[in-house]
Amino acid sequence: MKHRHHLAALCLVALALPVAAQPAPAPAASGSPASPASPASPATRALHALFDRDWQRQAERFPEFATFRGDYRYNDRLSDASPEAEAADAADLRRSLAEAKAIAPESLGATDRVSRELFIRRIESRLALEPYTGYRSLSLGSLWGLQSSLAGLLQQVPMARAEHAEQLLKRLAAYPQRMDQEIDKLRRGMATGWVTPRPVLERALAQLDGQVNAEIEASPFYAPFKRLGGDIPAAERTRLQAAGRAAVERAVLPAMKKLRAFIVEEYLPKAPLSGAFLHYPGGKAVYDILVQQQTTTTLTAAEVHAIGLREMARIRAEMAQVQKQVRFEGDFAAFLKHLHADPKFYATSPEDMLARYRDITKRIDAEMPRLFAELPRSPYGVRAMPAHLGPSAADNYSAPALDGSRPGWFNANVLGFKARPVWAMPSLAAHEAVPGHHLQIARAQELGALPEFRRSGWGYTAYSEGWALYAETLGRDIGLYDDPYALFGHLQWQALRAARLVVDTGIHAQGWSRQQAIDYMTNEGGIELGFASSEVDRYTSNPGQALAYMIGQLKIIELRDRAKAKLGAKFDLRRFHNAVLDNGALPLTTLESLIDAWIAGQAV
Repeated sequence: MKHRHHLAALCLVALALPVAAQPAPAPAASGSPASPASPASPATRALHALFDRDWQRQAERFPEFATFRGDYRYNDRLSDASPEAEAADAADLRRSLAEAKAIAPESLGATDRVSRELFIRRIESRLALEPYTGYRSLSLGSLWGLQSSLAGLLQQVPMARAEHAEQLLKRLAAYPQRMDQEIDKLRRGMATGWVTPRPVLERALAQLDGQVNAEIEASPFYAPFKRLGGDIPAAERTRLQAAGRAAVERAVLPAMKKLRAFIVEEYLPKAPLSGAFLHYPGGKAVYDILVQQQTTTTLTAAEVHAIGLREMARIRAEMAQVQKQVRFEGDFAAFLKHLHADPKFYATSPEDMLARYRDITKRIDAEMPRLFAELPRSPYGVRAMPAHLGPSAADNYSAPALDGSRPGWFNANVLGFKARPVWAMPSLAAHEAVPGHHLQIARAQELGALPEFRRSGWGYTAYSEGWALYAETLGRDIGLYDDPYALFGHLQWQALRAARLVVDTGIHAQGWSRQQAIDYMTNEGGIELGFASSEVDRYTSNPGQALAYMIGQLKIIELRDRAKAKLGAKFDLRRFHNAVLDNGALPLTTLESLIDAWIAGQAV
């Protein structure tokens, strides 16, 4: 799922352009990453000093990102989104890029050569989209965006001490200026012909209304003040809560209402019905860049489209076998209607659904030693998603803080319990929690031999989402889908990801209409209409991102099959999985080089 738990950090996420991989080390046989070169090396010292400066610069330049990763020094401020700040950021990136390129790779150890390559690739990918100011103005998404990013950020802030609350009050006071900057950016994009399409804006407006129309003390903006630390004296708690209410009333809500008025009065009247990038100025070039950045391959949109059609045919054949297994009489459409209509396939309440997810994750937890040589220590939990996102929003995952002060969270949309069948829950839990996002990201955070930017867990959607989709398939190995209906649910999630390859490229590279895309997902993938509509609007507002899932999964399966074929009896699935995980998030090209080297090391 889209993790949009991380929208405030997306301005920093490096969705890499394909470049030639440097020679890469194999992960050690135990699964642990290789050690960095000796710190006595001048080149190594220069490289790590650059990494440290850039990591600090990002924290100062994008304090929301610092909050998400557990660095709370800048919790009293928000990013500067002015044109001047953005230009200064681009200049800083160019200086860092030149500095990294000036360090000769042959003077570095194997791990640092990979780190240098990833650092360069990350910056180049950001600069590749810098000229497309219209595209970069599109900050209103169907699930996550400007309209909901503050609420998501406030879930992450600590409130144990009075100074935490004072920081938050300053951050909230800065919100009107931040909103003005973003509206100005939307206006500049609008002047160049880039406006978010109408169906996406309608979803954004519904999310806005869910936040601004709530009573102040029931709003997501006041929520942090409800969890003030118990050690704060009662009188001080009362003062801080009163200040919090005033900040929401006088700063946040007027800014949100200003955004709503701008959308309704200025932006929406110019919004196109289609969000196909073919129809935007320079949109085809942007989409071509996004396809390669998101997949971290050299695949074209046409090639991705063909892969999606192939995978959909394969998955549909498996779904037909499940239908035969349960002896259902009727065609595929009738079977789907039965699966979505029978009350026995649904939770009875949000609380029931949350309890079911927690039971599933406990079952999975016990099986993890069968699949991994080493497991992360960081815990995770399962919690309900904020209500203002609505019953159709995608479930998602929030990462732990890097310092261990905050656990990981599987954010389950239990409000959708009437529309989300229980047979779809096991595969989703495997994706969002373990062995999916939580295991991969928590493990990355513990790889102390790597620089911090490689331990953050994100950065390459094809890797992180590809791993999570691959993790769903591991449910077959641990009995998660022994029930045929749970197996069908797993296959339908797989069908959704295959459909994404077809639909995303269909919309943006072939000019498919919204209805054409929805029809494909419902008819071919068996996706429920409301969810299919939400997903299509997501692909429209975040082009290319959904391509990464299945492309990443297919690469990991390809590498596993290659390792099995070359190693034979020496192949150890547990060590293979740690070899995939234990260099942090990577472009698929770099991952392939690492695994090929690991295979060679295991063969001796």
